[in-house]
Amino acid sequence: MTRIIEQPTLVEATGEPTKQIQEFVGRVNSDTSGVSIAKMKSPSGWNEPGQTPEFEEYTVVLHGVLHIRLKDREFDVAAGQAVSISAGEWVQYSTPGPEGAEYIAVCLPAFSPDLAHRDE
Repeated sequence: MTRIIEQPTLVEATGEPTKQIQEFVGRVNSDTSGVSIAKMKSPSGWNEPGQTPEFEEYTVVLHGVLHIRLKDREFDVAAGQAVSISAGEWVQYSTPGPEGAEYIAVCLPAFSPDLAHRDE
């Protein structure tokens, strides 16, 4: 069934300083468990705990730079680039640059804190 999603829902984020998550499609805004699509806006200096999620995550950076740390390497994803993180792979996201980052995250299945398996 076709439907218009009128607006996103603001979802509480982990990490410091606080980033903004606008979920358009997912468990919170559209009661969708198969996929989540969210727009993130994270300020300069934001970082979150590492995680080993049960979902694949595809991220498209719209503005700024998103820093990715894996168990064996680190790299930056700049505006106009994308990254794919496999389910079961440990990852930590941050935005240490002066402008922070704005990006779209797509998770398959949909993001859930219970599926993220964040570090203590």
